[in-house]
Amino acid sequence: MTHHDLLAPMAAAAQEVGELLLAAQRPAPVTSLDELARVYGALEAPAVAVMRRHLDALRPGVPWVDEWDSRAVLPDEGEVWVVDVVDGAVQFLQDLPQFCVSLALVRGGEPVAAALHAPVPGETYLAALGGGATRNGRPIAPSPKSDPAVALVATSQPPFLTRLPRAADEAGASLAAVLPCVGAVRNLGPTSWQIADTAAGRLDGFWEFGPDDANLLPAALVAREAGALVTDAEGRPWTAGADSFLAAPAGLHPHLVAALGRRRRAA
Repeated sequence: MTHHDLLAPMAAAAQEVGELLLAAQRPAPVTSLDELARVYGALEAPAVAVMRRHLDALRPGVPWVDEWDSRAVLPDEGEVWVVDVVDGAVQFLQDLPQFCVSLALVRGGEPVAAALHAPVPGETYLAALGGGATRNGRPIAPSPKSDPAVALVATSQPPFLTRLPRAADEAGASLAAVLPCVGAVRNLGPTSWQIADTAAGRLDGFWEFGPDDANLLPAALVAREAGALVTDAEGRPWTAGADSFLAAPAGLHPHLVAALGRRRRAA
């Protein structure tokens, strides 16, 4: 089975999980971290079961890691599924529409097939290594802009940023550095979906500080295959485990690298 052949069953898996999430009864707003963990765990369990059924049938014996495992257990060799059944869980629990299902098959630390599905708008991004990227079956490409003054860029942070004090500091400093250079900065929800929207030209760039492989790996493949540049904040090729991430079209990428570089001089 080629990388491209994997995309249809991966999309089916993501879409079935999405339907399950849409049908789930949203809980009342949680008021503590313990309650958050309990409520989310109850919502996540059936979604994980559906995803495991699909992936075990598609690639028998291939293990998978989720949002938390991938920080420490992403293997250097062999295949592994990297899955987030609810990227944007905070929004989902707040009854907001900005959440998605994301998954990638990763081989030797590099994503080779990826699917992202946003249940509320009913959109699906797909990408295979060397095969381009699509949204709902149509090829996508990044923004043609080269003037940062008219750029709409986005940023986000890994979950539970308080556990990553350096990333929190970098996030604040980078926002202060980028804001004066671009038209607008937004955080529009799930990390993976914002990167995919950058790949499709809806957004003109996306950056983040801190390790976040489960959210970054699927979307990084979509962005690369669409033709966006995917690097760290210093402009070096991005790899899993990196401390920063930047996706942008070629015309804006050097401007954003320069702006992010100014965060250090301002610190």
